[in-house]
Amino acid sequence: MFGFRKKKYGPFIYLSEPTLLYHTRTEKAIVQILEEKLGSNNILVPSKYGLRDTSNRIKDAEAFVAIAVLGKFTSLVCREVKIAQELGKKVYTMTIARKGDSLVYFFQEGVPEDVEWLSPEETMEFTKIFVNSEFMDAIKNMWWIGSRKREW
Repeated sequence: MFGFRKKKYGPFIYLSEPTLLYHTRTEKAIVQILEEKLGSNNILVPSKYGLRDTSNRIKDAEAFVAIAVLGKFTSLVCREVKIAQELGKKVYTMTIARKGDSLVYFFQEGVPEDVEWLSPEETMEFTKIFVNSEFMDAIKNMWWIGSRKREW
């Protein structure tokens, strides 16, 4: 309507990321990295769809990128990786971690053997630990100017 949208270019890429990364600066960095690595800004970013299931769009993708936070696929990402593999899609894995203010990542084609595939129960535990470590500082400092920690 106002012309603020970027013109789409490149192949359609399906990004599979855990919900704990939705709307974070890490998610923005991942999208920028994918634009550079795969030469496309035509990326389905699941957080733009809220918690709705977008896995029906995997069939339309030319490439599928799975995010492994700290070397782990959450159960949602596991399910989508299996769908992409069954459909014969070109699968990439981006293993990510944070070191201070920097995002450390390893981007490769395929799924590395050392990535841990979490069950729904393991995902709940991982998310609980992850969220607690990330946001406890915000809760402690909510009455002051705010959290200074926000790594992800």
